[in-house]
Amino acid sequence: MDSKEKTRSELMKEKLFSQKKNAYLKLDDSEINASYALCEEYKSFLDKAKTEREFVKEAVKAAREAGYTEFSADKKYSAGDKIYCVNRGKAVMLAIIGTRPLTDGIRLAAAHIDSPRLDLKQHPLYEDKEIALLKTHYYGGIKKYQWTTVPMALHGTVVKADGSSVDVNIGEDEGDPQFCVTDLLIHLADEQMKRPAAKVVKGEELNVLVGSRPFKDDKGSQLVKLYTLQLLNEKYGITEDDLISAELEAIPACKAVDIGFDRSMIGAYGQDDKVCAYTELKAILDTASPAYTCLAVLTDKEEIGSMGNTGLESEYMRYFIMRLAKSFGCDGIDVISATQALSADVNAAFDPSFPEPMDINNGCQLNYGVAVTKYTGARGKSGSSDASAEFVGKVRRLFDENGVEWQTGELGKVDAGGGGTVAQYLANLDIDVIDVGVPVLSMHSPFEVTSKIDTYMAYKAFKVFFAEK
Repeated sequence: MDSKEKTRSELMKEKLFSQKKNAYLKLDDSEINASYALCEEYKSFLDKAKTEREFVKEAVKAAREAGYTEFSADKKYSAGDKIYCVNRGKAVMLAIIGTRPLTDGIRLAAAHIDSPRLDLKQHPLYEDKEIALLKTHYYGGIKKYQWTTVPMALHGTVVKADGSSVDVNIGEDEGDPQFCVTDLLIHLADEQMKRPAAKVVKGEELNVLVGSRPFKDDKGSQLVKLYTLQLLNEKYGITEDDLISAELEAIPACKAVDIGFDRSMIGAYGQDDKVCAYTELKAILDTASPAYTCLAVLTDKEEIGSMGNTGLESEYMRYFIMRLAKSFGCDGIDVISATQALSADVNAAFDPSFPEPMDINNGCQLNYGVAVTKYTGARGKSGSSDASAEFVGKVRRLFDENGVEWQTGELGKVDAGGGGTVAQYLANLDIDVIDVGVPVLSMHSPFEVTSKIDTYMAYKAFKVFFAEK
């Protein structure tokens, strides 16, 4: 028998077994090069859009350059029209009107643009032993010890007493000062090291170091705090009370970089979930003349449960669809019920250094493509929409027919932990939805890692979803 001839079992395995494998072994050089080129654009965008407000500004700028105009409920729209709608500067929606009736439903993708961070308290600035510090309240789920001794920048907006506002961005430009949360030296940390991991660094110990130079006066107290405020007043015209009406975030000051000798990965802060938000944004900007009306939702507050009027627990997205439907003279409920959606959110990539909490047969790996996650949740799928078999079948066919490399995803073994996405809030509106996103290493840390191939496949997945006929 010819040694190259396949056995019956080999032929049967090809027919019946899953053929998933590392995408680098399947793709040609042109697609690999396209992946790397897209990721250069992504890294550049990420450096300019580290916070939700900055992401909205960059998204609107890109939308306008692509011919999008601001949505007006009084205007009549037709196929090919491109519109955007900003919600309070911290969430944005982009839509392109399709050729099919709006009552056929929308092809919707939703990603979140907030990330774990350290938010400043309303009275943040204080002095202790002639050192100036900022009190913080961490935002989202973090391992608090990871956020010490990391160079940090301050980003945000301050609304002053007269109602005017000023944007703050300190620590990103060459020559800018930076900040950090200090930690106890190992020589004196015997008691600290006896704490459980969750309390090695406590929430109230996440104080940002911002100054040590006193105001030049021999008399008076809190002179370091005074000098710090003087600098802020000179640069931004703000006072201590103005910090009450401010949204200021302490975030890692690192730039997005290539990881690995082969440059196959990206390391950066905030890739959960900006890696999905960027690829979704690029996908809709690159979509022309779709059959279905397409909607890209870039939302806020997912990391704290999607609460608030800029998160998807609120009604702002539904109101937008209802107003759009009204402009076409149709019932918004019919439009929403016929809509299908991708919840564009990341998943945990298998980490060989920490294999215990992962089920390798159901989890996702770097370089195997975008992760399709049927359900998330924890403790019996709690907090998950759990996509139907029919919708999972449709999505896998769509991806297979259009050359999208994909894999299944799961947030760890049963009872090992878990998490949630915005899928449940879309499902609550009677929308078929499933999670589709990029696998991430070191998720929720100050420096997360993704694969360039997986990032490109996310873009490709969202693009073919928007382009469905």
